[in-house]
Amino acid sequence: MYLILAVNPGSTSTKLGLFEDDVCLFRETLRHSEKETAPDLPRDTQAAFRRKALLAFLEEKQVEPASLSALVARGGLLKPLQSGTYEVNDNLYDDLIKGRYGWHASNLGSIITLPLGRQYALPVFTVDPVTVDEFETEARYSGLKGLPRLSMSHALNMKAMARRSAAAAGKTYRELNLVVAHLGSGISVSAHRRGKMIDVNNANEEGPFSLERCGTLPALGLVRLCYSGSYSQEEMIRLVTAQGGIYSYLGTKDFTLVEEMMASGSEEAIGPAGAIAYQVAKEIGAMAAVLGGKVDRIVITGGMANAAEFVKMITDRVSFIAPVDIMPGEEELEALAAGALRVLRGQDKALKY
Repeated sequence: MYLILAVNPGSTSTKLGLFEDDVCLFRETLRHSEKETAPDLPRDTQAAFRRKALLAFLEEKQVEPASLSALVARGGLLKPLQSGTYEVNDNLYDDLIKGRYGWHASNLGSIITLPLGRQYALPVFTVDPVTVDEFETEARYSGLKGLPRLSMSHALNMKAMARRSAAAAGKTYRELNLVVAHLGSGISVSAHRRGKMIDVNNANEEGPFSLERCGTLPALGLVRLCYSGSYSQEEMIRLVTAQGGIYSYLGTKDFTLVEEMMASGSEEAIGPAGAIAYQVAKEIGAMAAVLGGKVDRIVITGGMANAAEFVKMITDRVSFIAPVDIMPGEEELEALAAGALRVLRGQDKALKY
């Protein structure tokens, strides 16, 4: 029996899950104050606040840290990596805390857990970080030399749901071709061929627009906007990654509110929401083409997959391609624990960063 603590940090909260093998014993979402998450706060200080809250959670559950078999945290922005479970080492830690490949709240995961692992002599892992890269050569070309497409996605949840969909069909992930769409604050639509994610839109830069991100924009219009004098570089980045999408049309990032507006017949909401469904369906079709039309199943997951009428807008357009599995929400804590468990059981080998 293995006791595993999974850690998934967000911008203002940290999700924790305590697992005995693959059974979740407890889960908790720790909320952090503005003082503890202020952008100008040193990253190791932010991590220290969260580490203290994590230890308080374990004390409340009467779990001694030394009794754990492993710690596992969501991976942040790292160099391009193959899929798998990685042992967190000094190189990985340094790249995350220095933001060498960019900064995201998920960077804090291993920054929180590695010192605890050292203190209590525990192995520390991360699983399928957002920079999992299994692209085929053609997928890397953007159309402009020196500006390659980058693999950056909700890889952890998409791979977990791909495995779950395959299991439901009585197959393994490596036996099927799948198109997996993660619908959340960002939207990732990916093509999986026999256990490898060979293409995916970078949710920060391309693909369908979402609750707060612009997705693919008209290139010349974007260039003109950048040189209009109205925005700095930082403001433009914030505009396209945090102030676009549904937020730019409706002034909200709450899709439950958008659903209520749609149910009341609001054309103001029906238009943008329908456009997201249209663009997701179009991207699913594109990923089906990447797989040569040989698609065994389509998987729709993420928070927005809870919206039945919205999802129907997508499935009505794509169900001719393959059977569609609707798997609402995300199972990132479960996916983290499962990745660590495969290594602890000797089913997988921990990869080196």
